[in-house]
Amino acid sequence: MNQLFNRRHRGTGLSLIEVMVGLVIGMISVLAVMRVFSLSEGYRRTTSGASDAQSSGTMGLYQVQRDLRQAGQGMNSMLVLGCNVTLRAGVTINALAPFIINHAGIPAGDAGSDTLLIAYSGSWGSPEGTNVVQQPATNQYTVTTPTSFAVNNWVMPSLQTRPTPCNLAMERVVAVTSSPPVVRVTTGLAGMSGGTLYNLGATPVVVGYAVRNGNLTACDYMTNNCSTAAGAADPLIWVPIASNVVALRAQYGVDNSAPMDAQVDVYNQTTPTTACGWRRISAARLALVARAIQYEKASVTTTAPTWAGTATHAISLSGNADWQHYRYRVFETTVPARNMNWLGVQAGC
Repeated sequence: MNQLFNRRHRGTGLSLIEVMVGLVIGMISVLAVMRVFSLSEGYRRTTSGASDAQSSGTMGLYQVQRDLRQAGQGMNSMLVLGCNVTLRAGVTINALAPFIINHAGIPAGDAGSDTLLIAYSGSWGSPEGTNVVQQPATNQYTVTTPTSFAVNNWVMPSLQTRPTPCNLAMERVVAVTSSPPVVRVTTGLAGMSGGTLYNLGATPVVVGYAVRNGNLTACDYMTNNCSTAAGAADPLIWVPIASNVVALRAQYGVDNSAPMDAQVDVYNQTTPTTACGWRRISAARLALVARAIQYEKASVTTTAPTWAGTATHAISLSGNADWQHYRYRVFETTVPARNMNWLGVQAGC
């Protein structure tokens, strides 16, 4: 009896075929789970990459747009628009204006991208400057409102009539007295009686923007020489402010009416060469192209992104051989040149 029980007990185990069938079913289940996990992870990475592109594009556009809204503040008079301005020894910007697309002094960024140079005062003083009544000494200006100046402010003196060629220089205020009402600067400009002294405040902004190595970068001309090729390769000079931004495109909004009416008639990249030409710039139109960080095995982008200015200045991503394996998001806006528009229509322009 016991022998019969032992034989039956040993006979209840799984056969080799049953074990193999179980292993196959288990492997199929594992493969199905791994497939679902892989798809889920791919979707997660795509979503995360799109979110990163959204953040980078939004932050980059906000920074550039904020500076463009201030462009020209305190330095938009017809006497100084488009003049060559020496910021300090060895650093001169030719044809400085509220904003300049692809300025010759800025090293080019990544292929297919534009550069921007934006300038504005750090003071809320009069955009037409302060009249210089007398000049007791070369570096001393008797002005009507000395209390609007402070020691260490940056100023830009301009003669009564626009010189040809128009060469100006920024310098520091070293002393201010109310009686007599004199502003004293470091060097000064001779022949300033009847001229104009522009108060640029303690923190004027002259900043360049360019896309370099897939990042939106900015360079502060007030502390760095942004015009050198060596500086363009230095992340401490051209500082990355938004990652995975692969293109920047910009256009001037131009008032082509005769006479001018302060309304945009056409968008282009034709940089003005006269003060009247600059006064006709009523807006800036720009686009930033942000790229998701996720590389896709398949070509997920078959054509380059477009923007409002594509007809004449298309977005090109061909500088990267693998550009079709990424997803992109375009952020674009039009910014009124309000510091130009507030001055109204200029007679004779």
